[in-house]
Amino acid sequence: MNFSTLAASRYTTKSYDSDKKIPMETILQLKEILRLSPSSINSQPWQFTFVSNETLKGKLAGVSYFNEQKITEASHLVVFSAIDNIPLFERRIQETLPEGSVGYYNQFVKPGSASEIKSWLQHQVYLSLGFFLAACASLEIDSTPMEGIQNEKYKEILNLEHYQPLFAVAIGYRNPEDNNQPSIKAKSRLSYEQTFEII
Repeated sequence: MNFSTLAASRYTTKSYDSDKKIPMETILQLKEILRLSPSSINSQPWQFTFVSNETLKGKLAGVSYFNEQKITEASHLVVFSAIDNIPLFERRIQETLPEGSVGYYNQFVKPGSASEIKSWLQHQVYLSLGFFLAACASLEIDSTPMEGIQNEKYKEILNLEHYQPLFAVAIGYRNPEDNNQPSIKAKSRLSYEQTFEII
């Protein structure tokens, strides 16, 4: 299946088949794909938490607003977090990145305020989201990206230190009766004229 076909067929899943679980070898593939995600200067300021334990998944579902059912039904929940300890991040890149990359950070990112630096770090995590959703589609895994989570509650439940949860993605296999799938509900997108500008 080519990428255009994948883009047309993937959708935000609203209902999962709770009896179908993603095989471990597929989870390992997804983890490796996330590890290879792109980021500015190869900064990799992220942590990805894969949750399959039903009790823990239930606790996270309970602090996820209107996404509770999706998380409960899904095979796994993947939590995307950005490092929020700037000194720790700076020590890490000093140890792992080439001089030119560190120089870029020191010249263009570090002079900003703490909130501006953290915003830059968080933007890198969002790059990995697009990569991940495409990977799921290529492996015939359904997905639901969601910012509708209580971030501080997630941090507390997952006992995350130095990382701030930004969003989560439920993954699994669709309920055949899910009304949001493209075969039932056509995708709605802006027209070419509204989307692109040719210069």
